[in-house]
Amino acid sequence: MSLSLNPDTPQARTLPSAAPGGVVSGTPPGQGIRSRLFAKYVALFVAVVAIALLANGLFEVLFYYREHKAALIRVQHEQAEAAAAKIGQFVKEIENQLGWTTQLPWSASSIEQRRFDALRLLRQVPAITELAQVDSTGKERLRVSRLAMDAIDSGIDLSGDPKFTEAVAHKVFYGPVYFRRESEPYMTLAQAGPRKDAGVSIAEVNLKLIWDVVSQIKVGEHGHAYVVGPEGRLIAHPDISLVLRNTDMSGLPQVRAALAVGGAALDALSEARNIQGQKVLTASASIAPLHWTMFVELPVEEAYAALYAALQRLAFVLLAASAFAVLAGIFLARRMVGPIQALRSGAERIGGGDFSQRILIKTGDELEGLADQFNDMGERLQESYTDLENKVEHRTAELRKSLDDLRAAQDRLVQTEKLASLGQLTAGIAHEIKNPLNFVNNFSAVSTELIDELNEALQATSLDGKTKEEVDELTGMLRSNLDKVVQHGKRADSIVRNMLLHSREGSGEHRPGDINAVLEESLNLAYHGARAERPGFNVTIERGFDPAAGMVDIYPQEIMRVFLNLISNGFYATAKRKESAADAFEPTLRAATKTLGDRVEIRIRDNGTGIPPEVKEKMFNPFFTTKPAGEGTGLGLSMSHDIVVKQHGGTIDVNTEPGVFTEFIITLPRMMAAGGTSGGKS
Repeated sequence: MSLSLNPDTPQARTLPSAAPGGVVSGTPPGQGIRSRLFAKYVALFVAVVAIALLANGLFEVLFYYREHKAALIRVQHEQAEAAAAKIGQFVKEIENQLGWTTQLPWSASSIEQRRFDALRLLRQVPAITELAQVDSTGKERLRVSRLAMDAIDSGIDLSGDPKFTEAVAHKVFYGPVYFRRESEPYMTLAQAGPRKDAGVSIAEVNLKLIWDVVSQIKVGEHGHAYVVGPEGRLIAHPDISLVLRNTDMSGLPQVRAALAVGGAALDALSEARNIQGQKVLTASASIAPLHWTMFVELPVEEAYAALYAALQRLAFVLLAASAFAVLAGIFLARRMVGPIQALRSGAERIGGGDFSQRILIKTGDELEGLADQFNDMGERLQESYTDLENKVEHRTAELRKSLDDLRAAQDRLVQTEKLASLGQLTAGIAHEIKNPLNFVNNFSAVSTELIDELNEALQATSLDGKTKEEVDELTGMLRSNLDKVVQHGKRADSIVRNMLLHSREGSGEHRPGDINAVLEESLNLAYHGARAERPGFNVTIERGFDPAAGMVDIYPQEIMRVFLNLISNGFYATAKRKESAADAFEPTLRAATKTLGDRVEIRIRDNGTGIPPEVKEKMFNPFFTTKPAGEGTGLGLSMSHDIVVKQHGGTIDVNTEPGVFTEFIITLPRMMAAGGTSGGKS
């Protein structure tokens, strides 16, 4: 390296005479200034490197801690779920073995075969302590036990016991955990046969044998797993003495938290203390369908041992890197201070007015290039600054416009996704409810028929007065309850159908359609539906279609849904008035269309019961209805309002006089605005 501005050269000593009164003194740069600059650069390099290393180390520690904890959460939850699956498989195997005892139908000759099968089951499944077999009427026909004498045809009536009724209703019944002699945990497992006459097999299962399963579950080196019942009682634990003492675990915070959410896995590991007072990390998993909860616990010291070791290694690396940063700072400071002092001297000369001065530094690096360009830097900098300012302003305007366009597109996308998600969620919920609801309705209808047949059979038998009165009272109570089930089932089914219809709002493509044809088809569908629901009911339909109404841009299925709803409501209102009016009353419904230029008007009028003012104010609110339970959901008019106004940009209004008539007036634009709606108002 060679520096042309050496303080010891004659040129440097003549600087004061070249620029009298300037800022440059004739004294060469002092050693004190050089020492301060050297110390400053050393400290700067050390600070920069140390801060970078420290920040990197802290981030590494933070992310490693999060990753390690996430791995612990995942492993603990996987262990809990795997352990829960093992317990579930253990109970499932017992259930499968028990299922073989329900294959034979009941008969006098099958008792011995059933007793032989029961004894074989007790030998093959040590967990079953007692097995009882009940016929299809709920009478106990056989009981085989390890703890008591066997009983044949005891005649004990279990027809009202949950373990019989639940098994018949759901094929399998898992009873709550109970403790014999306040120590050994037991559970009742009942299973119904595939045939109605096969009856139910009821097994008392000793849960102490689950200890073999739980004791084999390994959680780290010193962790363990245990099972807790829905009330917090310990069912299985590697320390079987805790189970035999009927230990209540509900006092532990982690047990209370898991039971509060039904045994579902928590989002984060819970640090708590176990029954021995040791600090542990715990995770839980539900054992379905037993309503038990599996817990796995791992001592905190073992869980974080790898993390602590990694932190120690990281601290050692940081110390070594800091020492290296000090040495590197000293070296780089020495390399930079000399050329910087030369640049400082040249800058002082230029600041004194000697713009022809040139600074020559021979270092072969960027400092040499800086010295070469130092004299014309001012002019170039001003030009660059002006050009840069214009570019920044232009780029900022472009970026602002792009951001505005992006926000607008994002808002439209979010709105579309919300609407689609809401429709999918509603449809999913409705489909999930529909199948079990159909089963309830069908079961209620069959049960009503069975009660009628049973009542006829009992009436045909010779019963004394008191017995007959009790039978009549019982069948009357059953029929009353079933009638309520049927009534509420119909209402729930109506709600589900409306939810399915509502979830499809806006589906399909809008296209031109003949409004008169859509209205005519709606009249026919609604009329046949009303005749099917009310045999013998008749209504006069009047049509006033304007041929000029013609083609309208609509969603045909959605508009037909609106017409069907309003026409069906009209049929319902006229039927209600017919029930309370004299024979001279003639139910009438009129449907008419009329062209209004760029809009079309549709009127649907009935001479039914009319609408009171207080009902008219709320009639378009969701779920508002004045119909009895089972006859309406309150979604029809709300859905119709949304389809006409929000989807098509039209209007819907009503004129009514209580006890005289009701008329709905709908207007639709011939062409919907861009985007599918016209933004109309009701």
